[in-house]
Amino acid sequence: MVVSERWIRISIPEQQLVLLEKKQPLAVYPVSTARNGSGEQRGSGCTPRGWHRIRIKIGAGQPPNAVFVGRRSTGEIYSPDLAAQYPNRDWILTRILWLTGLESGRNRGGDCDTLRRFVYIHGCPDTVPMGTPLSHGCIRMRNQDLLELFERVMAGDRVFIAG
Repeated sequence: MVVSERWIRISIPEQQLVLLEKKQPLAVYPVSTARNGSGEQRGSGCTPRGWHRIRIKIGAGQPPNAVFVGRRSTGEIYSPDLAAQYPNRDWILTRILWLTGLESGRNRGGDCDTLRRFVYIHGCPDTVPMGTPLSHGCIRMRNQDLLELFERVMAGDRVFIAG
C-alpha cells in the first residue's frame, strides 16, 4: 500500500503514536488504546488494526478540555467537578480525529467497520494514564499533544495501527 508523505503510525504494544513525513518522525506521543486489546469486531471494545485514514477533523476552534458527546461539543469544559457529576462518562475532550478503515473485510464494511464503530483519536482528562491500554477502542491522547497533532494533520491523512 502506498502512503502519502505525511502519515501516523500507532503502536498498540508500545502505546505510542508517531507522526511521520517522508518516513522521518516529526513527533512522538504516548497514547492509551483499548483495555480489551486489538480487534476489529463491532461491540468488542477493541482498537482496530491496519490502514485507516482521518475521515473528519472535529472541534477546531473549541477550547482545550471542551466536552464532546456524539461528536458535538456540549458547551461544557471538563473539570473535576464535572467529572464528579458524571462519574461513568467516557470523556471525549478537546478534538476528534474520526478514523475510517481502508481494508475491506478487515476494518471496512460489515461488522468490522471502523467508521461505524466510531473509533477516534481524541483527548481525555489529564488524569488518565498514557502508556496503559484503558480506552473503549479509541486512541486517547493528552489534550496538549492532540492540539499539536490536530494542527499538523489533514482529513485524508493515512493512519496505520499496528497491533
